[in-house]
Amino acid sequence: MTASRRFCVVAALLVAAPAMAQPRPGDGRAPHGAPVHPAPGVVRPAPPGTVHPGPPRAVHPAPPRGPLRLDDRYHHDHYYPAPGFTFGALPTGSVGIAWRGGTWFFHGGVWFRPVGPRYVVAVPPPGIVVPALPPAYVTLWIGGAPYLYANGVYYAPLADGLQVVAPPVGAESAQPAALQPSFVLYPRLGQSSAQTDADRLACNDWAQAQPGAGADAWLFQRSFEACMDARGYTVR
Repeated sequence: MTASRRFCVVAALLVAAPAMAQPRPGDGRAPHGAPVHPAPGVVRPAPPGTVHPGPPRAVHPAPPRGPLRLDDRYHHDHYYPAPGFTFGALPTGSVGIAWRGGTWFFHGGVWFRPVGPRYVVAVPPPGIVVPALPPAYVTLWIGGAPYLYANGVYYAPLADGLQVVAPPVGAESAQPAALQPSFVLYPRLGQSSAQTDADRLACNDWAQAQPGAGADAWLFQRSFEACMDARGYTVR
């Protein structure tokens, strides 16, 4: 090929190059620096390593951090440490209860048993009696009898406290109900219902913390009544 002929071929290629680089409809290419917009109906494979988000999912509030589980049975709706979780020390104000040669501890609706130098959250044995009400509970009427429920445990009211019982027959279909109080509080200072409930819970905690009250239901009751009287209530 002569030099002049080679020159003509190169010149022709240089003139045709811009046109060859232009995208054709549907090929998914674009000029340099321009966004790629595939033609309608053209599906381009995703690059390797692409994460497909999938369909949108419902977002629910996260539970509190830590070893907690929600007890929503009977609309109780309270969080408690899960059975098996271990603590290095008992919460302040825990009540010690002697049971068959050992000691269980109760605080805030949670039961603990000692294992070596630590304390493990556990389900209490039926028959054990606690002298104090849990700070939060649900009242049930099952088979014509009243029960209290909290943190997966059923309690039967006794004269000297609350006894842990196995789930009663009919518990699956039971509905929360109001329980007649075992005592009457009269607000001498005209306290509201909300204030009365707050004072009752505060005095319940204070009575639990008194020396010996954890093992003496009579002492616990006297401590509770003294606290309520100091806050302006008459207890009968």
